[in-house]
Amino acid sequence: MDKRIGAQYYTIREYTGTIRDFEESCRKIKETGYKIVQISGTPLGAGEMREVLDRYGLEVVTTHRSFDDFQNNLEEIMDYNRTLGCTLCGVGAMPGWARESGEALSRFIREANEAALRLREEGFYFGYHNHAFEFARVEGRYIMDRLIQETDADAFRFITDTYWLQVGGMDPAAFLKRLGNRTMAVHFKDLKANTDNTTEMAEIGQGNLDWDAIIETCEAAGVKWALVEQDTCRRCPFESLKMSYDYLAQKGFC
Repeated sequence: MDKRIGAQYYTIREYTGTIRDFEESCRKIKETGYKIVQISGTPLGAGEMREVLDRYGLEVVTTHRSFDDFQNNLEEIMDYNRTLGCTLCGVGAMPGWARESGEALSRFIREANEAALRLREEGFYFGYHNHAFEFARVEGRYIMDRLIQETDADAFRFITDTYWLQVGGMDPAAFLKRLGNRTMAVHFKDLKANTDNTTEMAEIGQGNLDWDAIIETCEAAGVKWALVEQDTCRRCPFESLKMSYDYLAQKGFC
């Protein structure tokens, strides 16, 4: 496992809308200590971003695009990732229609497999990012079970999210062990339980997840990259990313 912890740019999506803001964000990410990143939540073109990323020594390891793009703009997605220098092409979630019935889910799996196999022909991988709804049943079967069992094990990989695994009732470490090396990247995201019986996303180490077990499992399973993601922050997201980085640096990341 690459011990360079990464930053998922969805965390700082409000600061990547223009190339000027993107450059300032890259500067802050680099100064925090991050060396690898995931590109998500920005409208910018790959070429202009690559120039800035190279200037700050930041390596892109994966991206997120909509499934609509995978259906209609697959060649452009490959060009986008090729320009950014990464092989893992991530989709943020399946569309809502795919969860409406077993037949709709079958259609999604078929179309996702087709895209994944086409990507693999060109040296890329399809990366599916989970939320909690994949652990719901559709017509008696768990969505996630079907995603695992009915997709190509080499071409169709996972970008596994620890927070959403826990929300979905899974033990993150146990589920990562089950997926093994089909998980190419992991979103490190903590879940904090509050005294009012609510939960929230939190900086790594500030919540309730067992990070020693998660990290150990990632290493044993052959996960390639871990990236910090925090969709919502109670403070400046750059401060949240620094808190997470500092905690993980104590766990052997750099």
